[in-house]
Amino acid sequence: MKKIAVLGITGSIGLSTVEVVRKHPDEFKIVLATSNNNYQKLFALAAELNIPEVVITNQDLQNRISDLPANMEVSFGEDKLQDILETTDCDIVLNAISGSAGLRSSLTVVSRGLDLALANKESLVMAGHLIADKLHNPTARLIPVDSEHSAILQALGCSTLEEVNSIILTASGGPFRELPLEEYKNITLEETLKHPTWNMGPKVTIDSATMMNKGLEVIEAHWLFKKPYSQIKTVIHPQSIIHSFVEFADGSIIAQMSFPNMQIPILFALSYPHHIESSIPKTNLLDLPSLTFDKIKKERYPLFFLACEVGKTGGILPTVMNAANEAAIDLFLNKKIKFTDIYRIIEKSVQNFTNIQNPCMEEIIATNKEIYKKNIQNFKKII
Repeated sequence: MKKIAVLGITGSIGLSTVEVVRKHPDEFKIVLATSNNNYQKLFALAAELNIPEVVITNQDLQNRISDLPANMEVSFGEDKLQDILETTDCDIVLNAISGSAGLRSSLTVVSRGLDLALANKESLVMAGHLIADKLHNPTARLIPVDSEHSAILQALGCSTLEEVNSIILTASGGPFRELPLEEYKNITLEETLKHPTWNMGPKVTIDSATMMNKGLEVIEAHWLFKKPYSQIKTVIHPQSIIHSFVEFADGSIIAQMSFPNMQIPILFALSYPHHIESSIPKTNLLDLPSLTFDKIKKERYPLFFLACEVGKTGGILPTVMNAANEAAIDLFLNKKIKFTDIYRIIEKSVQNFTNIQNPCMEEIIATNKEIYKKNIQNFKKII
């Protein structure tokens, strides 16, 4: 039985992981789980699945919770989580923490030499060069959980990366794929949070609408599969059935496909490199809609193109972009800015920052906090 730590268990990916574990009780056992704020759901899951150790990363909650469970070990704070990850007895850590908050845990896990199932895009976006250095440890494997990167890993099979001509990520296009451009200024938060094919958390859903998520995934793919940006392509595929393609040197293309269901890439990450029997609903080819593909247009998705350019530039700029994006999303969620202001905030943050090549961990964390705080406080001057 494989012992798993699930970081961010109360989020959408974490809850999908719980469903996978429920369906495979003889294969997987969760031994550590974390949540930032939703401690009641965390305690309920721990009680149901007999998880012996939980961490609430929001240190401020320590003095507010009076009903701590008696049958499990409860710890508080981000620093405590890192200490536990250094020593916990597990086989694989699934990092489903949302946003830049997941970076430290990713570095801790790969530094220790544990397998990391990564659903946290920001780890590779902000610190891909640092994680790549740590992966020289032969016992550590970085296994993607995002459906697009999982699809690439599956399509690769036993082929070497030298045999690959290009990798092709697919994108749904989000809820505004066909909305007239002149109506973008009237987009509401409620409309943005209605993704046409996936059920995700608010940040990822908004990132999908702006196509920032696909830009982040291009940067991820660069680090995961060691391919230059010129060999990473993206197409809009509204049905979200084909999750990505691999184009090989001989011209053949292999795709991985299924109905949109995050339990499939999660199960593959936990059982990698094997595909195991599962009760997850199967994809009936006769039930599939017609599959279509389209180019990504800059006038509709400027953030995608900005993210790709920032990824190529590298250095500290991906951190600047990511921090500005997180700030803009929080402002949008609180209805302080318009949908179209998200791009303005991120573009100006990147333009106004002097790049630093090969930033260390301390520089990344400090810059992330600085840019986020600056945008939250000064957004009215920016837009």
